[in-house]
Amino acid sequence: MIRARTDNRIAFVELARLDKKNALTSDMYGQLADAISAAEADKQVRVVLLRGAPDCFCAGNDVADFLKRPPLSAGSPSGRFFDAMQEAKKPIVAAVGGPAVGIGTTMLLHCDLVYAAANARFQLPFVPLGITPEFGSTYILPLLAGYQRAAELLLLGQPFTAEKAKEVGIVTAVVPQENLFAEAEKAAATLAALPPESVRLTKQLMKKRHARTVRDTITEEIGVFHERLGSAEAKEAMSAFLEKRKPDFSRF
Repeated sequence: MIRARTDNRIAFVELARLDKKNALTSDMYGQLADAISAAEADKQVRVVLLRGAPDCFCAGNDVADFLKRPPLSAGSPSGRFFDAMQEAKKPIVAAVGGPAVGIGTTMLLHCDLVYAAANARFQLPFVPLGITPEFGSTYILPLLAGYQRAAELLLLGQPFTAEKAKEVGIVTAVVPQENLFAEAEKAAATLAALPPESVRLTKQLMKKRHARTVRDTITEEIGVFHERLGSAEAKEAMSAFLEKRKPDFSRF
């Protein structure tokens, strides 16, 4: 589930499904989209603070829900979430502790400030799952990190640390776990106290040069992603995940 509240001009949006490590379902995507859109529409809100728990941000998509209702179709809740993140004019601050897997990492590429606890662990496991990356990550990550460092993270799909995430430009700062929410809220409060139109226009100026390419990339990624979902490689990877065994790609 998603919890949302507003306090001192900050819209707090919390991933709150800890029994499943905040793995996202279709319903949760819709709730995230609604919360971000509501913050955009609320004149009292100046910044969004996105967070999970200090020891768990987001373990990616809920696999069972994912297989029943594949995301990223036209008008889907995940598509609405993508649109809400891209179209947000107000700054988005993220606080990340523990696992940030798949969409748990790619959504951070659309945030303005990202604070990670030292215990944060990131992963982009799309290729090992027989699918391809999403949410514009095949364009934004090489732009931030350079091609070779992005290739290491996207092609190998292995976990990486908060320090590595900072090094490649995903994370703004790494902080002690016990200070994570305080540091993120401090940054959000600083943004909320600044001239709101200056903040909005500066974000717009920074984003607009790449906005169309990001949107085109997302559209292309969605097409390839859906093709891959039906592939024999993806079926083997997903079956192996559910059966808790190592996948065998030797016959492909």
